[in-house]
Amino acid sequence: MPAFRQAGEKQLPNPILCMAWSPKRDLIALANTTGELLLHRLASFQRVWSLPPSEYTGKDITALAWRPDGKILAFSLRDTKQVVLCGVEKAEILHVFPMQNPVTCMHWMEVVEESSVLSSFYDSEDESKLFLPKLPTLPKSYSTTSKIFSEDKSDEIMNLMGEVRLNVLVLGGDAGFVELYAYGMYKIATLTGVSGTCRSLSLSSDLKSLSVISEVKANNDPEICYIQLDTGLLSDCLPEVTRMARKFTHISTLLQYLSLSLTCMCEAWEDILMQMDLRLTKFVQEKNTTTQVQDEFLELLLWGQSSPELQALLMNQLTVKGLKKLGHSIESSYSSIQKLVISHLQSGSEALLYHLSEVKGMSLWKQKFEPLGLDSEAIEGAITAVGSFSLKANELLQVIDKSMKNFKAFFRWLYVAMLRMCEEHVPPELNKMTQKDIAFVADFLSEHFSENEELFDRKGKYFNVERVGQYLKDEDEDLVSPPNTKGNQWLKFLQESMHLKESPLLFPSYPQKSLHFVKRMMENIIEQCLQKPAEVIGKSVKLAVFLPLYTVPESSENTPRLFELPSLWNDKKAKMHYVLFCMPEISPCKLYLLRKPTDPNRQIPNSIMSINLSHHLDNPEEDNAAAQHNYVYSCLDARFYDDEMLTVVLQGSEEENKRRVLAQLPLGSALSCETEFHWETNLRLDQQSSTIPCRSLVLGNQWREMESMKAQFVAVNANRKVACVLSANLRHIRVFEMDVEDEEAESQNTSADQDGLEMTMSSQGQGEELLEAEGQAAAEGKGDVLQKPEEPLESEEAMGLS
Repeated sequence: MPAFRQAGEKQLPNPILCMAWSPKRDLIALANTTGELLLHRLASFQRVWSLPPSEYTGKDITALAWRPDGKILAFSLRDTKQVVLCGVEKAEILHVFPMQNPVTCMHWMEVVEESSVLSSFYDSEDESKLFLPKLPTLPKSYSTTSKIFSEDKSDEIMNLMGEVRLNVLVLGGDAGFVELYAYGMYKIATLTGVSGTCRSLSLSSDLKSLSVISEVKANNDPEICYIQLDTGLLSDCLPEVTRMARKFTHISTLLQYLSLSLTCMCEAWEDILMQMDLRLTKFVQEKNTTTQVQDEFLELLLWGQSSPELQALLMNQLTVKGLKKLGHSIESSYSSIQKLVISHLQSGSEALLYHLSEVKGMSLWKQKFEPLGLDSEAIEGAITAVGSFSLKANELLQVIDKSMKNFKAFFRWLYVAMLRMCEEHVPPELNKMTQKDIAFVADFLSEHFSENEELFDRKGKYFNVERVGQYLKDEDEDLVSPPNTKGNQWLKFLQESMHLKESPLLFPSYPQKSLHFVKRMMENIIEQCLQKPAEVIGKSVKLAVFLPLYTVPESSENTPRLFELPSLWNDKKAKMHYVLFCMPEISPCKLYLLRKPTDPNRQIPNSIMSINLSHHLDNPEEDNAAAQHNYVYSCLDARFYDDEMLTVVLQGSEEENKRRVLAQLPLGSALSCETEFHWETNLRLDQQSSTIPCRSLVLGNQWREMESMKAQFVAVNANRKVACVLSANLRHIRVFEMDVEDEEAESQNTSADQDGLEMTMSSQGQGEELLEAEGQAAAEGKGDVLQKPEEPLESEEAMGLS
């Protein structure tokens, strides 16, 4: 029977550019040329969900990477220069951050190094939950303003960090652009010294080094180079890096939570609240009398008489029904904003102050954290900015409270006055106005209805009766109606106190600025505070190894680079970097393996070797020389299945033998090579390839012919023991379970003696199994490709998670 059981097959409508298996589940993510992200399940290759391209994120996906726990998928976009973190359970975009350069490759790894300090930190990670209340869930009604977030995601946003153990998302791009993000959220390093365009990345699990495959533009053809960067500072300070990254990731998620809370507040404040201002402005521009509007309303208040213009405004434009509706709308909006400020902004600000204060404490431990770039003065500035934001939120609460009282009294009086104009019955409970009520409305009119030529020149209107909306506008201009601080005893005391006037213990209040302005200022200060460690750590990274491997002919520029070799692998147990590549222009029938220790200071023998893909087979049933055949294969694609096995797609190089083969190659024989290769440092590897030690091809019985498919690329996952093969036209996919034999017999049995592979196969039951294969192929034909309904992502138990 053929090796590897076929689990699914699909003909896809659009070419696939990226594919990546989930590290924990039987799920594979695919990105196609239209910018669509697809998630498929192993079983019959069923589609779980699809995420269509968005004008707010982008349409040109360039790379994919799974978080090590399999709960979040990262993808990069070339057209918008962004990286997006997507929740796997519901296909939700949880976080988007911009990049300076387009990302061409990414790698998400988990640190496996342990220490007693880290263990105690893992145990105490949830201390903040003892002191801070759980942040309330955001409302579900902020889909119109926030273009990306369409549902309630506050819980998902706060869970973006995942497990406590450190994981790092590595991003690479053009012009040597490489950045490291802890937990996929917080940038811990910006690296320099990488030349060319990054094509592949692999950060070692012990954080000692980073392997990079780069394409460097040479005089003629581009050169493929292997670069190893020494990231020893991250490894030496692993407990400190983990603590710092965890705290800064908390801070990043809290900033996003506050932004979404403010978005909810903006949606709770509707344009209907501006109708009073707009109608009064129109009224003063159209009226023929020279009397001020304030005087006309005061005359109505005191004598119950109004000018024809004011009466027309109230009865025709505002109307009794409209006034009642406006009053209910304002009260409802103010109440919603008030609740959001108290429950979301204040609690989020408190949590932000808590984590920043802990980071400041860390920064004062200079022996541990100063080498990482923690600056106590910058963190103190961030704490001050958060305090100013809290003060502005409290100021907004006071404005809301005062506005609600004012509007209630004003609308109650105006409602009664308009009923009298209509000569309608006035309810007795509304007809009673005390002298105190009249004075309150008179003060409201004098404060809000005074015409101001300066405001008219700047805003195009005379009135700003509604005071809350100005705090929610994302503008740099000062507030139109800042709060009145005359007679404030505390402010007077501060101004008269020489010592407290400029005290760093007091948060500045910025009375002339909006809440949005103070929030943006706070975000900028915190962002600058977070950036310094990334610069310091990035400068500590040094170039350890630079090896030019081979040249790429210009004719191959149209090949899909996202699948091209070389392939990188990190052996966690042996602490080694592996590089797997081919040099088709020099030796098309060889597969090369480069090894480098993760510790740049460690030296090993046999750093490079090759596997000869040509194979000699003697047929024992015939004695003549014609029975001896030499079969030659070239490698189309190769990936590390695990530390001891390669998964390769081979193609017969002879004209009469162009078939494609999926096979597993054990690394044992290649790694046991004893011949030493002496690298001439002034030459590229392809210029000295003839002296590279070579081992013969060993396949055993782990292979399968790809019939009716022009196989070209492969993606594997050893944890789930699966492989996905993609055709040369990037549309045809087959999925295999690699640890079981297929129940379907193929015509491969009859050709076993012709391919030169060392394998014996049974030919029993071919007829029945062939019919079964044809039946399955018919059931999975093209007619069913686009008609299968999408299924919701099942639970981990339903998907058979280990």
